[in-house]
Amino acid sequence: MTVRPRRKIHLAAHFPGVNSTTVWADPRSRSQIAFSSFEQLARTAERGRFDFFFLAEGLRLREHKGRIHDLDVVGRPESLTVLNALAAVTSRIGLAATVNATFNEPYELARRLATLDHLSAGRAAWNVVTSSDAFTGENFRRGGYLDRADRYTRAAEFVDVARELWDSWTPDGVSRPFAHRGQHFDIAGEFTVPRSPQGHPVVIQAGDSGEGREFAARTADVIFTRHGTLEDGRAFYADVKGRLAKYGRSPDDLKIMPGVSVVLGDTAAEAQERAAEIRRQQVSPQNAILALEQIWGTDLSAYDPDGPFPDIDPVPESSITQGRTRRGDTVAMAEKWRALSREKGLSIRQTVIEASGRQSFIGTPEAVAAELETFVRQDAADGFILVPHLTPGGLDEFVDRVVPLLQERGVFRTEYRGTTLRSHLGLPDPAGKG
Repeated sequence: MTVRPRRKIHLAAHFPGVNSTTVWADPRSRSQIAFSSFEQLARTAERGRFDFFFLAEGLRLREHKGRIHDLDVVGRPESLTVLNALAAVTSRIGLAATVNATFNEPYELARRLATLDHLSAGRAAWNVVTSSDAFTGENFRRGGYLDRADRYTRAAEFVDVARELWDSWTPDGVSRPFAHRGQHFDIAGEFTVPRSPQGHPVVIQAGDSGEGREFAARTADVIFTRHGTLEDGRAFYADVKGRLAKYGRSPDDLKIMPGVSVVLGDTAAEAQERAAEIRRQQVSPQNAILALEQIWGTDLSAYDPDGPFPDIDPVPESSITQGRTRRGDTVAMAEKWRALSREKGLSIRQTVIEASGRQSFIGTPEAVAAELETFVRQDAADGFILVPHLTPGGLDEFVDRVVPLLQERGVFRTEYRGTTLRSHLGLPDPAGKG
């Protein structure tokens, strides 16, 4: 019988942004803008031998009921600027920026990414996101012109053009003119940045829709997803990996890395108690009503978060929240939450805590290490992007207590073997065009 070798786990760190994941009231919580916060979390991830450090981005402050959303008032610095600074204080960890393909242009962005790749000696990555809403577009000259159906076609062409630009320099340092004529872009000229140490920055894609999965299978090196159970993860993994062959790609050409959170304790009971307390802090009374208003699409401030659910139905196509995607079939979601409340006798706040996102892995360090390995061994993931609930010290305990156990199991590196992000991820360098 052939024994399958133990698969290596990939790990990345997500800097917690303006969302309800972060426990803002914790006295250990620090600035979301100070460079020291970015530096500390990135250095911790590098100490843990993580593959990359990942920054999200928002192009407009969200609004709720016509006011700036409370969790956005800290602002969002521009990702590539932060990562260029981090390139000077780190040496091996990859540096991944989320940059929108709708409200940028290929030449400018390809140049900025290639610059980061040079400054970091081959550690740059681009998380490709799209936008079709006019609310975000108001911050830009083009406004909200882009039809939702076109967002992935523009993104796919955008990535193709960026790669054409990166390939316009030969590996031995000769620049050649480029010309691209397509549906969304018509450009020609000469690119200013020579080929980088890893050829192209790594391309990441975040999305769960059918078109998002297809885009990742065609274009991405890594897909950032969210699947809480082993069964859901395996189904997603099989679906996306199964789409690769039609594009001439092998399963190892795309790494699937769900975003996860971890809560540790010396015992299972202690870990569960800590997780419950974190959820109570994440879902404050204010956040509970906010979560309900985003589904119901109407002002529910008169309701008691510790009381029963409203007996009114959601308002279809509500614009009460701007800059955040509403959650699919809101009528079905509302009924699901009502049913959960009735079944367990839960208040509004208790239901939101029960029904909305919860910690992915809870337990002792030994139990969490074993569960992470199980997900990878059973083809539910290639690795994980950790989303801590504290900035900037939220990774410390994982790096100190779980990483050594993964290393002892032989499923995670003890040292970086290469210098580029592609080498960390086990991805081949793109072939240069001589």
